[in-house]
Amino acid sequence: MFIGRERELASLGRFFGRVGTGDRPGRAILLRGRRRVGKSRLAEEFIARSGVPSFFYTAAQESLADQLERFTEDAAVSDLPGAALFTELTTASWDSALRLLAQAIPQDSPSIIVIDELPFMISEDPYLEGKLQRLFDREFSRRPVLLILIGSDLSIMEAINQYDRPFYMRASEMVVNPLTPGDVATRLSLSAPEAFDAYLVTGGLPMILDEWPVGATVWDYLDDALLDSTAALIVSGERAMAAEFPPEAQARVLLKAIGSGQRTFSSIVRASGGMPTTSVKRALQILLEKRTVTAELPLSAKPSKETRYHIADTHLRFWLSFIEPGTAEIDRGRGDLALRRLKRSWTAWRGTAVEPVVRESLRRMDLHEGTGAIGGYWTRTNDPEIDLVGADREPIAKKITMLGSIKWLENRPFDDHDMRELIVHQSKMPGADTSTPLYAVSRSGCTVQGVRHVTPEELIDAWR
Repeated sequence: MFIGRERELASLGRFFGRVGTGDRPGRAILLRGRRRVGKSRLAEEFIARSGVPSFFYTAAQESLADQLERFTEDAAVSDLPGAALFTELTTASWDSALRLLAQAIPQDSPSIIVIDELPFMISEDPYLEGKLQRLFDREFSRRPVLLILIGSDLSIMEAINQYDRPFYMRASEMVVNPLTPGDVATRLSLSAPEAFDAYLVTGGLPMILDEWPVGATVWDYLDDALLDSTAALIVSGERAMAAEFPPEAQARVLLKAIGSGQRTFSSIVRASGGMPTTSVKRALQILLEKRTVTAELPLSAKPSKETRYHIADTHLRFWLSFIEPGTAEIDRGRGDLALRRLKRSWTAWRGTAVEPVVRESLRRMDLHEGTGAIGGYWTRTNDPEIDLVGADREPIAKKITMLGSIKWLENRPFDDHDMRELIVHQSKMPGADTSTPLYAVSRSGCTVQGVRHVTPEELIDAWR
């Protein structure tokens, strides 16, 4: 069952509605998103709902000749009116293949063309962007066709539409994110706390959620998934790593260090196994450019250079922490050993991993007036370390609008001890004072007054 993506389908519908209108009947979309978030599935669903002739080609990491051969084979069996052209003529370049495709699509009625994993094609033909630009201007834009160009390499897909690139201003941009915690709750029929558990494990990736039984708790699912070395939960992380970084890449070393809990530059250097500092900086820059890792600064009324790093992909963070270290055991049928370690560390890991998800949920809520940014605050010594900071802007605020604490424990509400700790943090927070509103985000309730309690149900509703 196709759940979620109503907003994305509506956006594609609006783009498609412009096809055939104006002096440029053809339209193009650059659709990007991390691997396994469901970009291809979304495009397939949109094609199925459109009911018009279409062609869907997915590139692979292979030679140009092999890419062209598969493109020709796929086009020949498509439902385009001129598909037979690809059995009668040969193509030796993307220029000739795309020119032939322009002749094969309907000339006076709408159609949809999807080219998936465009960055793989660009890596084999560095002049492809220029060829696309010429053919779009001379062929595709003059026909009522929606050209959807999909890619998982976020940095490359973003660069295609920049000022100094050939395809600049010829396509609209669209981002496909993982399914939200709200989507997960709906898809799996889980309570709000259980839905967040499932989200932290799956990262909202459809291929993993498809294997998660409806109504199953995180332990119901993991008890089975860790016994199957072919489960999506097990293989997805390695596939993502292999697609982005070769086995010898230094970036993989840093990803494992960050995934194991190292968040400061100095701790990442120590965990890199003797890698030179310059190499660490270079590899970190690659991870940041690829949006695999994010860098955060404390949010307060004073500037700070205390940068912290974390894995942007929620599922990859889980995979690096628990699945990758236990791969050998899972492969030999001893996933129970990996599960045992996971259960020992789960509560502490979950308490940290849920923080960025909670912050993103709060950004979608109607919080204290004047709150334009949500972040956290820390010092080099972590005295204080504050889970939630609301401010009028980031990273240097003019006004702190709220402070808060996240307590994500089972059967342990936010209590007097937590309140006293939050008040102490309030006194140490640059830009805050005793009038600054206090918030408590708790999985298991709140037993004190003087604080705005935010429940898991409210956080889930913020995504709906």
